[in-house]
Amino acid sequence: MKQLSGIERIAKERRRQIRVEKWSSSHDDALIRRELAQAGALYALGAGHQTVLPWNWPWDAKWWKPGTDIRMLEKAGALIAAEIDRLLRLYRAPPRGR
Repeated sequence: MKQLSGIERIAKERRRQIRVEKWSSSHDDALIRRELAQAGALYALGAGHQTVLPWNWPWDAKWWKPGTDIRMLEKAGALIAAEIDRLLRLYRAPPRGR
């Protein structure tokens, strides 16, 4: 069986977040305080040693799910990708009031 690359693992995690956790673009669009980027950064920084809930975790504690180094980086990458997509949608949106 072929081992997945980093980008493939991140894409797989993002698909899981959408299909299993049911996170949608409309849900993500409501996260205007950069919560997706913050959560992604915390997972990336926590890889390898952070199992305790970070003080600046943006959501309810039940959503902090630490794992192996690789698993935490997969989650980090997927959350960062979600934030990029959110910003792309925001910047592409026509100005309000037109």
